[in-house]
Amino acid sequence: MIVANGMTYDASQQEMILSTLETRINETRMKAQLDPEIVISAFDTLSRSLENGDYPDFFNRIQSLHAQDAITQALHMFRRDCLEYKMKAELGSRFFVPKLTGPPLGFPRIQIDPRPLGTLLHIAAGNMDILPAYSVAEGLLAGNINILKLPSADNGITVEIFELLLTIEPRLRDYIYIFDTPSSDIAALKKMAAVSDGIAVWGGDEAVSAVRRFAPTGCRLIEWGHKLGFAYISGYENKEQELTELAEHIMMTKQLLCSSCQVIYLDTRNMDEMADFCKTFLPYLEKAAEKYPVEDVGAVAEMTLRRYSDMLECTLNSTRNMEGQVFQGKHCSLTASFDSDLELSYMYGNCIVKRLPEEQMMTCLRKSKGYLQTAALITSSSRRERLTELLIRCGVNRVMRAGNMSDSFLGEAHDGEFALRKYTRIVNVSL
Repeated sequence: MIVANGMTYDASQQEMILSTLETRINETRMKAQLDPEIVISAFDTLSRSLENGDYPDFFNRIQSLHAQDAITQALHMFRRDCLEYKMKAELGSRFFVPKLTGPPLGFPRIQIDPRPLGTLLHIAAGNMDILPAYSVAEGLLAGNINILKLPSADNGITVEIFELLLTIEPRLRDYIYIFDTPSSDIAALKKMAAVSDGIAVWGGDEAVSAVRRFAPTGCRLIEWGHKLGFAYISGYENKEQELTELAEHIMMTKQLLCSSCQVIYLDTRNMDEMADFCKTFLPYLEKAAEKYPVEDVGAVAEMTLRRYSDMLECTLNSTRNMEGQVFQGKHCSLTASFDSDLELSYMYGNCIVKRLPEEQMMTCLRKSKGYLQTAALITSSSRRERLTELLIRCGVNRVMRAGNMSDSFLGEAHDGEFALRKYTRIVNVSL
């Protein structure tokens, strides 16, 4: 399915639309700059209408009640007060108003004129239902024309969101293009990239590398790559509460988000302490698995086969060490690993536990500097400030509590950067 200039087309019309895409975009760019107020008002109306149940069919395709709650919460980010706060936090007040410099040493004054980057291609990931729509919303707030390449896992929610949005505000029709194009169609992606001033890519190493290969020279590449979240435990404030929150976070997110916990690090060198922790924490994880059951049976089966395959490979290849001791629970597991490397777990309630003494934190985490984003810090009150500072110096961008390590907050950055700033440019004009 394709959305272009407010019209919905069958995917078979892709080549025709791509052949006229540059002409359409150039015509739009000749118009006055998109007013953020138009964008904010439209999304605010959409959010409130969905919340009020004006479009009951919207949630029908979402079988999980938890997923419905998560999407409803995400849609709140489209409310006026949230979007206005975001613009002020990321761009400040009156960002798009031209300003005059006052340089020293007799240098001439010059006009600073902030503008949209121009045309943005969003290559979205499918691990959050609202993420593709939110990425385009950010592009619109910055005044850009937006081309969205849907993720393969999209279930139609994104297209429906924008069909509703364009009904509410027809003036946005020339600023949104949506293509249900497979990642294997490189020729089509090259045509989208050719008319773009920037490419915002959400995905792992393979996705980012693929975009780098076809991105035109001079096109700004904005990487929102996959990250690996972890928990670091060095004492407790309230052990039962904190372990409960960590377990529920693991099972609620299924470890599918960049901010989800993949590895639990313990501030110890002792293998016995690590095994004791696994025995202690496993019942918490089992209880959380009952509260937040895994519904994607196919994904769980795939992970089980991968684990079994890895175990066979370790057994047959005597040159490799076993991955560690597995503590199997009901619908979940913990693996006490010998090394300290940050890595992706088997997900869906199968977490890795490793040792990481405080004095080795910098050496260990800097090896994964390109993947650091969120750390859930569990520690005593007296050590929190010092360990928080150490995690930040290692390169972590979000130091959170165990229960909210995947929460979104107004004013937060994407991977340490403000998206709206990345989606704009500064023009200098001589007086």
